[in-house]
Amino acid sequence: MSAQLGFRGLGLCALIALAACGRLAGDDKKPPQLMHIKSASRSPDEFTVLPTKALQMPEDVAVLPEPTPGGTNITDPTPEADAVAALGGNPKLLERAAVPAGNGGLVSYASRFGQAQGIRDVLAAEDLEYRRKHDGRLLERIFKVTVYYRAYKPMSLDQYAELERWRAVGAKTEGAPPEDVAAAKKK
Repeated sequence: MSAQLGFRGLGLCALIALAACGRLAGDDKKPPQLMHIKSASRSPDEFTVLPTKALQMPEDVAVLPEPTPGGTNITDPTPEADAVAALGGNPKLLERAAVPAGNGGLVSYASRFGQAQGIRDVLAAEDLEYRRKHDGRLLERIFKVTVYYRAYKPMSLDQYAELERWRAVGAKTEGAPPEDVAAAKKK
């Protein structure tokens, strides 16, 4: 009886190891997933469906632009522009690619030490490498345990230590909840 249980346990370990090998085989191709959150329901997400604007006939059909593959359509929803217009702003300002003249001083001050070209691509590649190194242990990957918070903990800011540092140099700071209250809210 004991030998039979031993063989079953050995078989179970072999099955888990085989499943792990299959799970790890394609890991170099796809980016690691540190956060594993799934919805409990199987219903569609109604917020991903955006209704189109009502169709309307232009005053002059000859001035319509040529259709471009992947381009925009006048019936496409534009929630950001609609929100700007509803709040009294100018939605045309969202289309500008250049820096507005009023922000030139801010941009030149922010880039006074130079600016790295392609910084977004560099940061994305570095973060991908970091996530691959901190993808969790074997069983965490197999059972899809969220390891995001543990992986990025060395990069998180201790808000209370930072608050005390600024107060020590005499800077005016906003209040923060006591540490025991903040810890109680996390639980």
